[in-house]
Amino acid sequence: MPDIIDFQTTRRIICEPGAIARLPALARELGITRALIVTDNGIFKSGLHKRATDALRNGDIDFAVDHDVVADPPEAVVLEAITKARSLRIDGVIGFGGGSSMDVAKVIATLVASRQSIQEIYGIGNVRGNRLPLIQIPTTAGTGSEVTPIAIITTGQTTKTGIVSPQLLPDIALLDASLTIGLPPHVTAATGIDAMVHAIEAYTSKIKKNAYSDMLAREALRLLSANLITAVRQGDNLAARQAMLYGAMLAGQAFANAPVAAVHALAYPLGGHYHISHGLSNSLMLPHVLRFNLIEAAGLYAELCGFLPATRQAPSGEYFIEVLNDIITQTGIARTLQEVSVPREDLPILSRDAMLQQRLLVNNPRPVTEADALSLYEKAWG
Repeated sequence: MPDIIDFQTTRRIICEPGAIARLPALARELGITRALIVTDNGIFKSGLHKRATDALRNGDIDFAVDHDVVADPPEAVVLEAITKARSLRIDGVIGFGGGSSMDVAKVIATLVASRQSIQEIYGIGNVRGNRLPLIQIPTTAGTGSEVTPIAIITTGQTTKTGIVSPQLLPDIALLDASLTIGLPPHVTAATGIDAMVHAIEAYTSKIKKNAYSDMLAREALRLLSANLITAVRQGDNLAARQAMLYGAMLAGQAFANAPVAAVHALAYPLGGHYHISHGLSNSLMLPHVLRFNLIEAAGLYAELCGFLPATRQAPSGEYFIEVLNDIITQTGIARTLQEVSVPREDLPILSRDAMLQQRLLVNNPRPVTEADALSLYEKAWG
């Protein structure tokens, strides 16, 4: 009997260099006449957002820009953006940037015309009613937020909370690798490894893993592992960049339906406490969680060996970890918590915070206790 599958994803996906030129036509198809472009200040200062605004202007689509998104977006920033969107009387939202910008765009589109508060929609399946039309344009190959029904918001000093609901799935995902040219190597590396984590954790997800998510995860890992080093070292390689965007999107589809687990659960406190980027946090924890999970997931890791570049040994869980370690090392990003200035005395606090992420930990192949979490942080510290 085949797996029971309830697969959800973005309704339309466009993956093409130069596709940003199609933005006005796509907006009109969705009935958007006044769009809010949601991005961050780094993209705004760089002028990259003008690729979207120029296209809309040339296509006679009215727009406004909100460039106040920050990494690990706090609830207050999201609420301010919703208030701004209401005052502008926008009728469509365009997320333009990394995962934080796309997550905030999802929440704006969901709540601008809603009577629900943001507190009412935290958790799984709590959104009521419809949202405004939503287009997502990633400028990094990492989060896959353009195809997931998930938004992550910082709700306290150090804690993150998820909103998970079908209404958060965008109408259109537009993947144009020309928008990622010039991305710094360390950002390319961290976001690319983030996407690889999505594929790996989806493939080993304990509860909702299925043949369809497996297919997506395998192809995502193949594309990402084959192109990451090239994209890091040759930032203007458009083919590698497009392959990374496509792979990250496939990984997003995989984990949206077979959720991520302990790597993400242990990464979130690092972002919450120290504002370490999500991709780097995942990268720092990945090898240690993989080794912890070997007792349960070695066979699955061995299966994934065939989707890594030119493996030289017989497939095994140990060899899978070895190859991934080599890929991460070649990117040149930080490898230990010590390198990113995490105080060793804070590790017990991180362990307690990780235990709050039961939404993720239930998906891990092996149960994780607080003592396990502390041991994993100790190994990651160096």
